Amino acid sequence: MISFIVPAYNEEQCLAGTIDALQRAGLALGEAYEVLLVDVGSTDKTAAIAVHHGAVLVSVAHRQIAATRNAGARAATGDCLIFVDADTVVNEEVVRVAVQAMRNGAVGGGAGMRFDEPTPLFARLLLRVVVHLFRATRIATGCFLFCTRSGFTAVGGFDERYYGAEEIVMSRALKRVGRFVILKQSVTTSARKIRIYSAIEVMLFMTRMALRGTKALKQRKGMEFWYAERRADPRNDD
Repeated sequence: MISFIVPAYNEEQCLAGTIDALQRAGLALGEAYEVLLVDVGSTDKTAAIAVHHGAVLVSVAHRQIAATRNAGARAATGDCLIFVDADTVVNEEVVRVAVQAMRNGAVGGGAGMRFDEPTPLFARLLLRVVVHLFRATRIATGCFLFCTRSGFTAVGGFDERYYGAEEIVMSRALKRVGRFVILKQSVTTSARKIRIYSAIEVMLFMTRMALRGTKALKQRKGMEFWYAERRADPRNDD
């Protein structure tokens, strides 16, 4: 069984495309799969959209990304766990290669990523650096991370002390227990956070995180980039 785990909070704009892409990939593989939508108290149509598009709804009360991912894993029944952000679109090839990697002995891994359009120039340049760095260090990006059930259990799941960068902590933990791979294939994730924040805001946030280090990631305060009330994506303006 392949379990796709999608954490979500007020994701009605992107969610249908994400789930539909997972359904197509699962069907193309020709084996048992499930799509779980872990809803963190959304106040929009997220839950209804998930059910309408064939996902299993898992409701949680906390809004903390590592704990949300772990709740999805606990509810899942598969031996192959694939964590996909609610604003990320996968394709059949990346899923097929991820599953093959796990079946061939990898404990987990990630993939490349690209932004949807429009994407500001500074974001495209920054993304190239980030993707190259993550490939070189064998770290999965947060929008797409996969691991075996046994690997997930061995490391105790995502570290719930972290409010952000939990995928980096998880990647490092998995590398300590087995082979961790970064696929050549890529997924497409939304650039909305880049579109709704200015280049100056993004750079200030990244600088603040760099200066404060790990301590900054273990508290909600200062993590507005992930936890603040969502601004409207200018791409959706009339």
